[in-house]
Amino acid sequence: MHDPTDPIERAMSTAVRLAARGHGHVEPNPMVGCVVLDGAGAIAGWGFHRRIGGDHAEVEALRRAGDRARGGTLVVTLEPCSHHGRTPPCTDAIERAGVSRVVFATADPHPDAAGGAARLRERGIAAERRCHSAAEQLNSPFIHRVTTGLPWVSAKWAQTIDGAVAARSGASRWISSDRLRRMVHRERARVDAVITGIGTAIADDPQLTPRGVTLRRVPLRVVVDPELDLSPDSALVRSASPHSPLLIAAPRDALTGAASRVAALERDGVRCFGHDGSLRSMLSHLSREHGVARVLVESGGGLLGALAREGLVNECWVIVAPLIAGDAQAPRPVRGFEPADPQAMMRRTLIQAWRRGDEMVLLYR
Repeated sequence: MHDPTDPIERAMSTAVRLAARGHGHVEPNPMVGCVVLDGAGAIAGWGFHRRIGGDHAEVEALRRAGDRARGGTLVVTLEPCSHHGRTPPCTDAIERAGVSRVVFATADPHPDAAGGAARLRERGIAAERRCHSAAEQLNSPFIHRVTTGLPWVSAKWAQTIDGAVAARSGASRWISSDRLRRMVHRERARVDAVITGIGTAIADDPQLTPRGVTLRRVPLRVVVDPELDLSPDSALVRSASPHSPLLIAAPRDALTGAASRVAALERDGVRCFGHDGSLRSMLSHLSREHGVARVLVESGGGLLGALAREGLVNECWVIVAPLIAGDAQAPRPVRGFEPADPQAMMRRTLIQAWRRGDEMVLLYR
């Protein structure tokens, strides 16, 4: 239970909010926020990791704090690093500033950066981990990628109150409002890749580009297309360019057996890559070869169901629109399960919920 009157708790909550401002700018690095308290417990400085290669949150906060950091406490969402990467070790900056105590929410799992707390203790600086649920949620995508080699996968869909994602005809424009669609475009501009399946690519002819929002990242667009059925006249192919890359993921044997089709797609600016037939292999390739840390899946129920069966969906963003479809034949967001009873169904935890007019946005992990 968090004590809102505790200055360390308040500082950590502030650090979490600061860290979130780096979303879309720092990946695959972690989002990190930091607050420095002076000897009396007042905020002396604050900072967050703004971009890859830029100052870490601790360095920015210590610079703002100046001499007030001496004898104070540094509160940070992630264990300070102890290695020299793109920037010098944060542990050195903390020691030079004369900080007497460091409180961090999450241990750094990266084999190169880990060990900062131990290094600080060796230098006579108290270092302790204090669990904080919001900080743990913030750091989950980074920890997941470091420990599994896979990107963090967010599945997004809009549905009616009774769970339909489209009319029986397949028409889904528009279940959600303009306001919520802008939210989706903002998230596209913060992730490394947007993935869809060939069924959705054919039925909806989407572009999957972020539009009408401030662009933080240019996401890869990835189509899971086992038979290379994507049309050269599709909006995805026509918009393929070095500034808006399009990748097609297919089993390796499918690519080998369709060399001319692959060549034609590549002449149109599309890149094709092969995997062993599993979605896990596909995601591993994106992480390893393209540096993908976060993925947004915008697809039909078939691909979402396949990802869920392989245990690859880390979180679900569900937009609930104030509509009732009233049709048992209307498509549902996830397909491919046949649980015998509720106990056999997949269970997720509700992390956050927002109301936007008559709509709800639910985040499950």
